[in-house]
Amino acid sequence: MNSGLWGLLTVIALALVLVLAVFASVSVYRLRNRPSAPISEEIGSAPAVIRKLRKRQPMSREEVEYARQVVADRGSLMAYAIPGTLFALGCFYVFGSLEHLHGARPSERTFLGVIPMITSTNLAIRMLRSASLKRRLRNVS
Repeated sequence: MNSGLWGLLTVIALALVLVLAVFASVSVYRLRNRPSAPISEEIGSAPAVIRKLRKRQPMSREEVEYARQVVADRGSLMAYAIPGTLFALGCFYVFGSLEHLHGARPSERTFLGVIPMITSTNLAIRMLRSASLKRRLRNVS
């Protein structure tokens, strides 16, 4: 069985998808089983608190604690398994399509996997921006 480069990359991407999906599942499981703050029950509370923190607006003690929780959640290494899974899934699709072609010219359909790759990159960048607010939380009283 001569699999070639694209086949090897497809298998590696699939293994990465499975490993990262396990880490993402554990991360989500931990978040779901954690007791929630009363402010977190409101719709749009996390973006509102992060926006206040980013603009250095005054916040209540409850909002500061919730902002600490949100920033810690978004800065966790296990949280980055979610965009990592999406990125690896896109790689799996692209590499699998290229392996399926056996050297033939790729079509537009082959590169549909780039969409989740771009989406996951955007999600990771947003998470990194939120996690970088950790320094601002030290200055909030």
